[in-house]
Amino acid sequence: MRTFFAARGLLEVETPQLSAAAATDVHLESLAARAPGGHVAGWLHTSPEFPMKRMLAAGAGDIWQLARVFRGGERGRRHNPEFSLLEWYRHGWDTARLMKEVEELLRALAAELAPERPAPGETERLSYREAFLRYAGFDPFVASAAEIVAVLDANGVSFPENLAADRDAALDLALSMLVEPTFDTARPTFLVDFPATHAALARIRPGDPPVAERFELFFGGMELANGFHELADPREQAARFRADLAARRARGLEEPPVDARFLAALEHGLADCAGVAVGFDRVLMCLCGATHIDEVLAFPWSRA
Repeated sequence: MRTFFAARGLLEVETPQLSAAAATDVHLESLAARAPGGHVAGWLHTSPEFPMKRMLAAGAGDIWQLARVFRGGERGRRHNPEFSLLEWYRHGWDTARLMKEVEELLRALAAELAPERPAPGETERLSYREAFLRYAGFDPFVASAAEIVAVLDANGVSFPENLAADRDAALDLALSMLVEPTFDTARPTFLVDFPATHAALARIRPGDPPVAERFELFFGGMELANGFHELADPREQAARFRADLAARRARGLEEPPVDARFLAALEHGLADCAGVAVGFDRVLMCLCGATHIDEVLAFPWSRA
């Protein structure tokens, strides 16, 4: 892997695992590190994204790292509270170009780590709208929350009553329960052009409808990667953080401190770039034919 990135001019970096701030995303639960006395001394990173972008804003070139990250409430066949996240950033690239490199890395790793297994099949790219129309039977850009919940119910998928009006939550569940399982497990599938409300830290491309310049990669029956044409507008990013905290408040979730240093770095200026995070342990699962993440970890939570 070091050879792969070095040959493409990326510098390997290392960032802290402990931060004064935490992830605001409603789908992530940051783990707190507590000092003697019980007060929070810091937060374990759910991703190295913010410090890496601070490095980019400070003048770093194309960079990558394989980081240990931590997420609470994540334990199962494909989840471990501590796992490895491969992340890299490219100046002047868009998501289309970055997807090609992600595919190149996946095929290089397959050839090196599992040459005896069948190589990944031909890659497919689907828009978010196309995937939902094809596999869920509705247009995700126009269907109401009630209509989405009705489709879920018709397919035997229960949805929490307290989230019945949360359209984005319903779309997330429909994606994971109705759309993702239909993808060919033998071929990499890129899902692109997400709804603007699912932009996370990606830019929004104007249009009818506007879409997030974001992609996810699925292979072997699971999500492996999440990439963005990175948002560089500090005001928009601050607004998204506020929206995240409001959503967490509405769901009764903890409201962690926002990363003010990251926002300050965006104020200083983040050059046009694209970045991607790859769940490295899941890649190993796919390439080795493992059915549980514990099979590719030396110290999974059950043996920590």
